[in-house]
Amino acid sequence: MSIIIISLYGLALLLIFFYSVLQLSLAISYWRSKDKRDKEKRPDFDLNNAPFVTIQLPVFNELYVIERLIDTVIKFDYPRDRFEIQVLDDSTDETIDVIAKKVAEVRATGIDIHHIHRTNRKGYKAGALAESMVFAKGEFIAIFDADFLPNPNFLKETIPFFIDPKIGVVQTRWSHINKKYSLLTELQAFGLNAHFTIEQAGRNAAGHYINFNGTGGVWRKTTIEDAGGWQHDTLTEDLDLSYRAQMKGWKFKYLENVTAPAELPVAMSALKNQQFRWTKGGAECFRKMGMRLITAKGLKFADRVHGVAHLFNSSVFVFIFLTALFSVPVLLIKYFSDEYDNVMKIGSIFILSTIFLMFYYWISYRDKTENSFLSFFKFFGRFIQFLTVSMGLSLHNTIAVLEGYSGVKSSFVRTPKFNLSSVKQDWKENKYVESKVSLVTILEGLLSVLFFSALVFGIWVGDYGLVPFHAMLSTGFGLVFFYSLGQMRWKSKATQSEVFDQAA
Repeated sequence: MSIIIISLYGLALLLIFFYSVLQLSLAISYWRSKDKRDKEKRPDFDLNNAPFVTIQLPVFNELYVIERLIDTVIKFDYPRDRFEIQVLDDSTDETIDVIAKKVAEVRATGIDIHHIHRTNRKGYKAGALAESMVFAKGEFIAIFDADFLPNPNFLKETIPFFIDPKIGVVQTRWSHINKKYSLLTELQAFGLNAHFTIEQAGRNAAGHYINFNGTGGVWRKTTIEDAGGWQHDTLTEDLDLSYRAQMKGWKFKYLENVTAPAELPVAMSALKNQQFRWTKGGAECFRKMGMRLITAKGLKFADRVHGVAHLFNSSVFVFIFLTALFSVPVLLIKYFSDEYDNVMKIGSIFILSTIFLMFYYWISYRDKTENSFLSFFKFFGRFIQFLTVSMGLSLHNTIAVLEGYSGVKSSFVRTPKFNLSSVKQDWKENKYVESKVSLVTILEGLLSVLFFSALVFGIWVGDYGLVPFHAMLSTGFGLVFFYSLGQMRWKSKATQSEVFDQAA
């Protein structure tokens, strides 16, 4: 039994190591291509001959932010007769009336805006996008989720790149309007900045496949049609369509220096909903597209490797969780037996993986100052915090990944929006925030206790090798647990039975 536990522990560590190596290679690609990207100029663009653009705003019960979104997009610095706005409304609450009133006001000013309300949510966001394609008049389609605040020059910064007829998508980098709201939003920004800096720009620079991020980007309408249209058999319809389009030969353009400001979730339940959808959807896309990518003709080997790794990315949470679980019996095996001492050295892989990932996140770190020492000191603290909370979310995300691979279907659970800036505004009465403690949350609390016990045991027996790891695990699961419980206390209308509902 001991050798089985150690083998599984080593395998999980090895898979994390492979993940870190691929992330390191993307960081290097990004670093090497920086000068070339900085020198890139936007193609010439004649506004007098601007192509027609359809702006789609898919929403579902967005009472707090829908007016803000519409007010933002109507300010686009683009010829009024060259764009239309479609509000794709799947709402079931008073948001419907708010949108209807707002659309009527905007239409009275001469702007071409339409309220498309569905009485069913078939296909969720993907279904709404697919059905609205019939009515879209634009040659290009810009998409913004409800929490986005695109800049007025957004279309002028993106549409010119479609002068290349092979480009099917132009994706921009997300920025964060409420990054400094709390530690939770700071850590989300830290992780997302790495994705939008290294993963998107690094892959794009190396010629590998990237993905449309669901919002903050523009599609060529014929690209969507040629790739088979929006499909709703995964929770990440954006990733799915992105790979189908690129395998058809379409090119994607990523603009790191053009931003699409958006709001980060401030509640743990909202973050968990978002993480669940992204990780499960990623696993579903791997299940759907992985073999097609491996067997597709004409692809370079490096593109296949990075493409498969991209689709497989969310599985890293499974490896992290397995490493965490097996580390406890491994600690006991080390204490009661000297037989596997040499084998235990495989744990050093974790240190190397951490160094590679540290380089990856350092390259993407956007809070650097002229004082290099102070910058790195701040970065290191944020990096440890980010890893710690990521470990704490590993159980939740592992369940999402396993559901994705096993074909278990679930509804598209939206991420509640709050209409918050960096100012400490109150969101405690937000009607969309969950007020139930799930079984997973309870397990996260128990895991925090388990890893704290392992930490104490390691110190007691003088085996300090796993002490830092168990400290991070105990803290991470504890933070996720207490953030979740703290949110429940804020929901003053929640009853005792609601709070302790065990629904997963």
